[in-house]
Amino acid sequence: MPDQNHSPYDRGLDKNAANYMALSPISFLKRAALVYPDHTSVIHGDIRFTWAETFSRARCLAAALSAVGVTRGDTVSLMLPNVPAFVDASFGVLATGGVLNSLNTRLDSDMLAFIFDHANTKVLIVDTQFSAVIRDALGKCKAKPLVIDVEDTLTKAGERLSDLEYESFIAHGDPDFRWELPSDEWDAATLSYTSGTTGNPKGVVAHHRGLYLLAIGAAIASEMLQHPNYLWTLPMFHGNGWCYPYTLAMLAGTNICLRSIDCGAIYQAIEDHNVTFFCAAPTVLNMILNSDEFHRRSLPHTVRVMTGGAAPSSTILKRFEELGFDLIHVYGLTEVLGADTYCAWKPEWDLLTDEERMKKKIRQGVGYVTTEDTIVADPHSCEAVPRDGDTIGEVLKRGHSVMRGYLKNPEATEEAFAGGWFHTGDLAVWHQDGYIEVRDRSKDIIISGGENIPTIEIEDLIHSHPDVAEIAVVAKPDEHWGEVPCAFVTVKKGRDVSEQAIIDYCRSRIAHFKCPKRVVFSELPKTATGKIQKFRLRDLAKDL
Repeated sequence: MPDQNHSPYDRGLDKNAANYMALSPISFLKRAALVYPDHTSVIHGDIRFTWAETFSRARCLAAALSAVGVTRGDTVSLMLPNVPAFVDASFGVLATGGVLNSLNTRLDSDMLAFIFDHANTKVLIVDTQFSAVIRDALGKCKAKPLVIDVEDTLTKAGERLSDLEYESFIAHGDPDFRWELPSDEWDAATLSYTSGTTGNPKGVVAHHRGLYLLAIGAAIASEMLQHPNYLWTLPMFHGNGWCYPYTLAMLAGTNICLRSIDCGAIYQAIEDHNVTFFCAAPTVLNMILNSDEFHRRSLPHTVRVMTGGAAPSSTILKRFEELGFDLIHVYGLTEVLGADTYCAWKPEWDLLTDEERMKKKIRQGVGYVTTEDTIVADPHSCEAVPRDGDTIGEVLKRGHSVMRGYLKNPEATEEAFAGGWFHTGDLAVWHQDGYIEVRDRSKDIIISGGENIPTIEIEDLIHSHPDVAEIAVVAKPDEHWGEVPCAFVTVKKGRDVSEQAIIDYCRSRIAHFKCPKRVVFSELPKTATGKIQKFRLRDLAKDL
């Protein structure tokens, strides 16, 4: 009897065949240099590079790293702001078979020392701006990486940590270094550490295949065409720069570097370099909204902005659109290699009222075309919740964008992949049209008298108050209710509002049990990527 599972189309996979090549984002750089060699790849102050030059610099870096022993599976750590060396390394490190470990530039020396040891860092490329904290970290860790200093002319140079300077280091590399794809597209490509707010951070391992496909998905979600001008307001270290270093190479765009967030510099770059895109956390959007720079003059052209990293309020989105920006709401995590979900806009929504449009836009939406499954489900059974826009479940994912796992942490990896899905820890509802809407982090939800209170709902309301610049709501312990909402508010410059006024504003608009019982006026603690550190606010709320 013939084998029912056999097909005449079956054949074994031959990795030496002409029809097999591993997917890797480094392919995009090689093509950009071949097809658009003279198009500007990087702008940094007065510095300009073309795609041919960036390809040459990345190959020189790969050659120089190989010469000092970097090979498949070795970790190269970066402590850099958004500078040209970061663009080089995004490709050059991967071309050696090494793993790119981009460090959060706000980490303290203890956390950095942990990462150097945990990642077994072999080479460390560091901007001299961070030499003090890196020196302390190297004194605390067991790893002894080769240190290479980056001296940027756009900032006051800090103390040198080694005899090796980046430009001299790559100058000794071979610009004709053999550019090879990995033997396996599932090889580790990048290592990104989570925030570690409840202990040591976890090392998220991404693979070449995922970065390649997500870069394509990002281009489609952003509606990017050939040769976009992209302003780096998002830190390149954050979630693989949401894969935009690779997207820009794929489209032969221009990386416009920005060392730090400055509203005046953002506007000047838009004007000087015809910026067409940038990415930003809602906190950065809020900075722009409250900057005089963006209210004195209108935008010279439409700028598309991808925002994510935390759920923005509908108030922020509406005000930002009024300035002339075109906003796309994206969602993701380090564990899915950056952003991999977005609110795919439908033309018929343009006919809705402003309020109805904003209700659509604040939804996180659907997966990129290059990802697979994003659902809202019971976290234990992994069974999907009804698409009723009301039942809360956990956002679960599976597909090309999901990490390989956590480095040296099989227990955490197994827990994250329970039931054959990646568990995001985000609570959401699922709408009838298949779009998800995140309501809270599982650890942020407030349970008051047995009722679940999503903090995002309260934050969105308070943000609509005309005197409020920023808002974060957390749980405050309560003897009677267990937990009650506590709001931390930053007031707009020159404005004055009382605690009772904020409470009354909420009580006139939502159910009383959802209203904050305390309002604290203060600056909000944030991470380097603009996320509000709610764990610190929860600690403060406990002491009220």
